[in-house]
Amino acid sequence: MKPSQFNIFFSYNDFIVGYNSLENDFIFINSELYDLLVNTQYDNIFKLSEVHPDFWDLLCKKNFYVPADKDEIQCVKELVKSVDDNPEHYHLIINPTMNCNLKCWYCYETHIVNSKMNDVNIEKIKKHILSKLSESVVKYFTISWFGGEPLLCYKQVVLPILEFVNEHIKDTKIVFSSNFTSNGILINNKMLEYLKLLKVNHFQITLDGHRDRHNKVRFLKENNGSYDKIFSNIKKCINNRIAVTCRINLSKETINEDLTNIINDFSDLNENEKELIDFSFNQVWQEKTDLNNDILDIISVFKANNLKTSYNKYHDSVRESCYGDKKNQATINFNGDVYKCTARDFKPENREGVLMDDGTIEWNDKYYQRMESKFNNPPCLACNILPICNGSCTQHALDNIGKDYCVHDFDENKKIDIIREKLLYAIN
Repeated sequence: MKPSQFNIFFSYNDFIVGYNSLENDFIFINSELYDLLVNTQYDNIFKLSEVHPDFWDLLCKKNFYVPADKDEIQCVKELVKSVDDNPEHYHLIINPTMNCNLKCWYCYETHIVNSKMNDVNIEKIKKHILSKLSESVVKYFTISWFGGEPLLCYKQVVLPILEFVNEHIKDTKIVFSSNFTSNGILINNKMLEYLKLLKVNHFQITLDGHRDRHNKVRFLKENNGSYDKIFSNIKKCINNRIAVTCRINLSKETINEDLTNIINDFSDLNENEKELIDFSFNQVWQEKTDLNNDILDIISVFKANNLKTSYNKYHDSVRESCYGDKKNQATINFNGDVYKCTARDFKPENREGVLMDDGTIEWNDKYYQRMESKFNNPPCLACNILPICNGSCTQHALDNIGKDYCVHDFDENKKIDIIREKLLYAIN
């Protein structure tokens, strides 16, 4: 037997916490057991089975100790493959437009006025969809709408494609769903009622803090904030039984406002309605101040009010890998250019393929480079949090080709802090 490469131990209150990142599991032991483990580990580990057989059994059961010939890196590779190479699910992301009716200061997208998917590219997408639906292995099909603000092209692009898909899956066993990343301004009840019939089941809608702060960031025109409109439309989604991820973007200025006032606006939700909304906390990438402790305090208040929360800092980039990492996914821009990642500008030099006249995608070298980019970074292969990090996503791997890198700055204390905070988030 040998100790797992993926063990991490740290103190918490009166305990020593052990975490194995491949198992994604914690154990709590006292300092005496930890001392026993350390003292026998470098002498004869099998002594531990004699001195404390119950402790030894726990360590083996939780895979803190594994057979000496076990290839744990291969186990991680198999885990990644099982997540990222699932042929049963096809995920298509469509940008109907790169125009938007808002101009938020932190948005990384280049808004293109008058950009709209034309009829030629709509027909190409329909052919692409038909080819995927005809693949016998596909059991689940998802369309996500992104941009720009996708609802700017609701009648011209979104409806024709959704109606087409629903018509062609009605006699199949394929499970279809659709979702939107939207600013929420253009939503109305008539739209939601029809979208629900077309199997739309989720919106991601952003609030930039409570009313005053939000209205300074997201406004339709000067002195005309959008908070009340967006809040009202989130409630419309919930009333129509369509789930919402309420993304709350955070900067130092947002934190300085009392974000918990948002809770009061949703205080009239019953328990069933609360199940339909998740408050997702995300520090904007331009903010350099560490807001983690403040965010955790705010999350605890939301949770105390029985509201579901998520926090992107504790994202497991292996088990919950980015859609861009997955083989069976494509992002089609309004002009027919094809991408994987949606967190970079949709510029021609960034594209990874082109949608052809027959609906097939002609991928370029950048796509194949992306799909072969994982497990090529030596520091990752030696790291004890490889099974939850793996160097973040394929985009990070592409951005760092030819050099050793670590998204945690090669700082072991930062890695331990991530696991400690992961524990605190789970406990809270």
